[in-house]
This record gives sequence, C-alpha cells and structure tokens, in this order.
Amino acid sequence: MTTEQSRAGEERVTIDVDGTSVSGVYARPADAAATIVVAHGAGAGMEHPFMSGFTRAMDALGFATLRFNFPYREAGRRFPDRPPMAIAAWRAARDAAEARAADAGSPDEPIWASGKSFGGRMASMAVAEGMPATGLVFLGYPLHPPGRPEKARDAHLVGLTVPMLFLQGRNDPFAIPNEQLDELVARIGPTATLHWVEDANHSFEVKGYKRPAAEIGASLADPVAAFLVAHTPAG
Repeated sequence: MTTEQSRAGEERVTIDVDGTSVSGVYARPADAAATIVVAHGAGAGMEHPFMSGFTRAMDALGFATLRFNFPYREAGRRFPDRPPMAIAAWRAARDAAEARAADAGSPDEPIWASGKSFGGRMASMAVAEGMPATGLVFLGYPLHPPGRPEKARDAHLVGLTVPMLFLQGRNDPFAIPNEQLDELVARIGPTATLHWVEDANHSFEVKGYKRPAAEIGASLADPVAAFLVAHTPAG
C-alpha cells in the first residue's frame, strides 16, 4: 500500500487487489481505540459525502478509519464487482488497515469491517469465508431486492460469531417488511444488535427533514462508536 497526503488528518492510499490498484483514504487519530474499515454502496464510491461524513465523525470519536473503492468503481464501471473480486478487495483493505495499525505500534489493534449496503454485505461474505474481523457494522443491510422479500440475502449471516450491528432505516425498501430483519437478527442470536432509525430510507434520509449527506453519515457515528466500545476486547 502506498500513500500520499490528502485532507488534513487524512492520507490518500493505494491498495493492491491481486494486481489491481484501488484508492483509499486513511486517517488515524492519536491513541486510536480500534480501526474501522468502511466500504461504499453499489451506486457511489468512497468519496460520496455520506462516506466521508461517517468516517470523519468516527475519526473525531477516536477511531482510525480506512474507506476504499471496489475495483469496478476505481475503473469507472457502474455494475458492481462479483463477490470473488469484492471479497478480494475486502481482504486487501483489511490487511492494509492492519499493516497501518502495526506501523503505528498497535499490531494487535481490533479491526472492524463496515459498509454501506453492498459494501457491508460483501464484508459479511468475506468474514463468512474466513476474513478476520473483530466485528461487522452494517450501514443499511440490503436484505433483499426492493419488493422481493423472498430473495433474502441472509444465509451466510446465520452462524457468524463476531459481533454485528445492523443500522437500518424503517422505510428502507431493502428491509420491508421490517419483521424480516427482526427475525434474522433473532436467528443470528446475541452477537447481533439491530438499531432501527425511525422514518429513514436506505440512505438514512427522512422525508421532510433535509440534511446534507455528510451530516447524515456523521449522525450514525455515535451509535457505531458506542457499539465498538462495548464489543471491542480489552487490550
């Protein structure tokens, strides 16, 4: 992974994914409690204000962050990578974050995997295939295609033993009926926590309440930070 300076407190990084380079943005506050790696959704890259707003708010709360692009986004393609490539990107990003923590003198630092929609789903598939992670944080899990609850994307989640936080909008079409996600979290068991955001859609927007995307992303940092603190093993 190579780096260059970016916004104050952030570094632009380049991550190698099996010979393909993708971009990332890394930030590390002093005395970071853990690192959270964050992947974007299917329709927007790591530079989307929701993504930067969330990671910068997490930095301000004392967590190192690495957000990154999947190869399709880096290449300017619209259609998301197939799972094998997306999982390879996740492994590379997670390893890059671990290496940066080691360089900072924290080789055993907890590394969390998080993502918006597609990015979170691919993180969970990577963990299901053996990628190490302290836990998973889903910023809107795409449980099924809108209007197709029978096409649930949940089989790999049941049986995972790492802590999982589902942050989900009540009006998210990827999780209607809401009871379907309630039931999934119950099946996963006590390692999973579900936090409903009332009146929010898949982008966590609330009808009649206009907010910039960066502010919306930042608003999710407090519950995520509280979950990480509660579920990160003591060093």
